[in-house]
Amino acid sequence: MTTTLPGSLLNGLNTLLGWACACVLLLTPLLGFAQGFAAYITPPRFEVKATPGQPLRQVFEIQHVGQLKGGYRVYTNDWTFQADNSVAFSDELAPESCRPWVAIERRELTLEPGARYRFRFEINPPAGTKPRECRFAIMIEGLDPARSGVDVGGRIGVIVYAAVGDAAPVLNLTATRVVKAGDGKNVAMLDVRNSGNAHGRLEGYVNAVDATGQTLEMTPADIPIMPGETRGVALSPVVGEGKTAPEVRFPLVVKGTLEWGKNRLPLDASFAP
Repeated sequence: MTTTLPGSLLNGLNTLLGWACACVLLLTPLLGFAQGFAAYITPPRFEVKATPGQPLRQVFEIQHVGQLKGGYRVYTNDWTFQADNSVAFSDELAPESCRPWVAIERRELTLEPGARYRFRFEINPPAGTKPRECRFAIMIEGLDPARSGVDVGGRIGVIVYAAVGDAAPVLNLTATRVVKAGDGKNVAMLDVRNSGNAHGRLEGYVNAVDATGQTLEMTPADIPIMPGETRGVALSPVVGEGKTAPEVRFPLVVKGTLEWGKNRLPLDASFAP
């Protein structure tokens, strides 16, 4: 289970705040605002590398944006990425969970309105750990509203991926297809297989021409492909700020190269309903 960091370690962590920010993938901050729960969390996701036998220290920031003093509980969860691209959290230790390697700074904290707090945690894979990916979530949950201005109904999960040793994804395109979205529109889908031992993501831009001759720039959905799984990754048109998404007419021809890490995935495909 999760442990709490000793005071001596916390002092050492103070010198690592700037370094930690350079080691994470920064995305849009998470905002929790449900039934009184009001907090920004940044970064909302960590993608880091860890070495067996060496502690890896990281920091994220909690900003309390409620109008009253806010109390929070902090703990770890295991999680799974579902077929519908949702995340399911679990308090119980999953098989081969790495949460016993995780230490968090504290389990509860109280913040004044507008206050920010740098929360520290550590991942310490045991010496001799074979290459693998350690995945867990740090949950920030509002305490009993009788004790603070934050309602227990809200919580946020900060997702952590730590590649231990030389763990890495190996992504291959297995199929292309067209699916119907919830609004009835066609969507170009890539089926991508990950035969590696860490999650991967497709990135980049490709060029497309639809049935009307319209030229488009398209990009893959930012979703993780877990080790040992095949997942559908949607291609969507790139839309400029303040602009409306273009109407895509199928069949669609797509050419270009996507990337995963330092690797490339060539794409030359036709999508027809």
